Amino acid sequence: MVATPPNPTAKALLRRELLAARRALSPEDCRTAARALSRSALELPELAGAGTVAAYVSVGTEPGTRELLDALRAAGKRVLLPVLLPDNDLDWAAYEGPGSLAEAAHPGKMRLLEPAGPRLGPDAVTGADAVLLPGLAVDARGMRLGRGGGSYDRVLERLERAGAHPALVVLLYDEEVVARVPEEPHDHPVKAVATPSGVVRF
Repeated sequence: MVATPPNPTAKALLRRELLAARRALSPEDCRTAARALSRSALELPELAGAGTVAAYVSVGTEPGTRELLDALRAAGKRVLLPVLLPDNDLDWAAYEGPGSLAEAAHPGKMRLLEPAGPRLGPDAVTGADAVLLPGLAVDARGMRLGRGGGSYDRVLERLERAGAHPALVVLLYDEEVVARVPEEPHDHPVKAVATPSGVVRF
C-alpha cells in the first residue's frame, strides 16, 4: 500500500481558516480564555512536578500565556522563553517577570516579546521537564499543526537528538482540538493539549 503524500495545500487552507477564527476574537474573549487556560494548564501534573518549563510569550490573539508564565514563576519554576534567531531557530533565556521582556530584534511579521536576559543557547530547551508549544490545532492522535515557520519543528528535532523526553503540551482554544490535521514525516505527536475548558491527553 502506497502512503498518500502530504498535501501542503491542505495545511495552508486549515491554517488560514484557524487564523481567521482567531482574528475574529474580541479582546475580552482573549482575556477570559487566557485566565481559563492558565487554570487548566496549572492542573497538569507535568507542570506541577516540573522544575524547568520552556514556554513562550503569546502574541496577538494567540491563546494567552502571560498569566500562566507569572503563575509558573510564582510557583518556583524556572521558566525559559524563546529568542528568535535570524534563521528562524530558537535560542532561550530565563523569564524574570513582565519587566524583563523586550521587543524582538528579528520580529518578522509579528511583534514578538522576548526575554532580555543572557542567552542560554538553542540546546537549553533539552533540560526542560515540560515544553509548552504554540500551535493552531491538535488532532485526536496528538498531531500538532503549527504556523509553518519551522521553529518548533527544530526544537522537537533537537529534543529527539538529545534523547530528552519532556512533557510536550500545546496551548489552544477549545475549537482547535480537531478530528485530524494533515501530517508530514517530520511532525511529532504531543502528550497533551490544554484549552480554556480543560486538558485533553493523547
